[in-house]
Amino acid sequence: MFNTKSKAPFAETVGNGITIVGAGTTITGDIESNGDIRIDGTIIGNIISRSKILVGPEGNIDGDLHGQQADILGNVNGKINVTDLLQLRGKANVKGDIYAGKLHIEPSVTFNGQCHMGANVVELNTEIATAVNQ
Repeated sequence: MFNTKSKAPFAETVGNGITIVGAGTTITGDIESNGDIRIDGTIIGNIISRSKILVGPEGNIDGDLHGQQADILGNVNGKINVTDLLQLRGKANVKGDIYAGKLHIEPSVTFNGQCHMGANVVELNTEIATAVNQ
């Protein structure tokens, strides 16, 4: 069961899974993950993913999102920083600024904030945020 002669270090075998925050769940605090994250509950804090963030139709985020890709169908109150594609779909409601490499918004979405697009904008915003947090 616990073989000490493992061929791969522990850090290489963990972190590529999917994190799911189910409906009816509230988490207060920041979340950081190497894998995909799906939010159907409520998060009061920032979310950082090196992969994809999906906020379901019943999901509520009160904080900033940082990820490679994001698909928003619920509510986000905070800044969204996505290096690749950001999709705002369904009845999504976003209050905050967006920094995205690419953006897709459906007509049913409500968005209040500023939008900054392009790979250079996202990289510059990420560098500034990193420098401020250090």
